[in-house]
Amino acid sequence: MDPLRHNSWATHELLEFCAGLKREQLDATTEGTYGTILATLQHIVDADTGYRWRLSGASGDRPRAEQIEDLGELSRWNDDNAAHWVEFESDDFDVERTIHAVLPDEEYEIKAGALVAQVLNHGNEHRAQIFTILTTLGLEPPELDAWHYAESAGRFRMIRDPGP
Repeated sequence: MDPLRHNSWATHELLEFCAGLKREQLDATTEGTYGTILATLQHIVDADTGYRWRLSGASGDRPRAEQIEDLGELSRWNDDNAAHWVEFESDDFDVERTIHAVLPDEEYEIKAGALVAQVLNHGNEHRAQIFTILTTLGLEPPELDAWHYAESAGRFRMIRDPGP
């Protein structure tokens, strides 16, 4: 399912880009964002892990990525999540299945299809916040749109370039 693969790819590419930043850049933030670049990357990977956990039907305490400061380790977690989404798409997926989630401060039920929509929206929203911080630092963020994903994944081919 390209949307889930794009989500993982975009996070991977952003983690790779941010691996080249200095610590003070990773600690940068700006008004209207989740927090620092590092905290937002941790949050993206941790949330994807949680969504994956809930969609898989696992119970009990789940692994947490919120305190991982090594971007290489966060990237490995993201790669594990990406592998899960590839496996996930090959299974029968019931978008109407109800998922019951119990968290420390909340409890809810959500349809599986809506939770997948949340996976995609959440990643896009927080990557955009990191882009805002990067541009305030005078840095050009990487291209993470679906066109670049499709090209990178071999799922896009230009037949005729219209030129400038």
